[in-house]
Amino acid sequence: MDNSLQASADELFADALEASGARDPREFYRDRLRELKTANPGGYDQAVAYYQDELIPSIAERGRDPMVAWQEYGLRLASWTSPGHPVEIDESGWAHPHEPPASSARLVLHLPDGKGRAIVVGLPTDLTEAQRATYDLLVAGKQKLRREATE
Repeated sequence: MDNSLQASADELFADALEASGARDPREFYRDRLRELKTANPGGYDQAVAYYQDELIPSIAERGRDPMVAWQEYGLRLASWTSPGHPVEIDESGWAHPHEPPASSARLVLHLPDGKGRAIVVGLPTDLTEAQRATYDLLVAGKQKLRREATE
């Protein structure tokens, strides 16, 4: 892949993140890639090929919205990790069907069809209490609510 293409796509995504106030999801996506590499080498190969052949060129050359493109990539990574479906968790904690592009205020999770924890696809900059509780339960597997320090 052309380094200038990568740099252009990265710059466009950084600008979109700053404008939207959304959190950068690439750390979560790297975790999925590491998991795929050992658990599903075929899925890993698909993820790398999609990244190089579709994601980066779609942003840098074809002008696709970087937020939408990266979120779609996150959904693909999650589905290659475990079959399931995406949901959006609003600020009050209610789940909604995922409709791209998700608002940057919503927590986007991939819920596996079988056993397993939810996979993060998109995080708001600041999780509400309800979103934090959903994250703690479905992603982190915690059974107890956090007690915030109050003074």
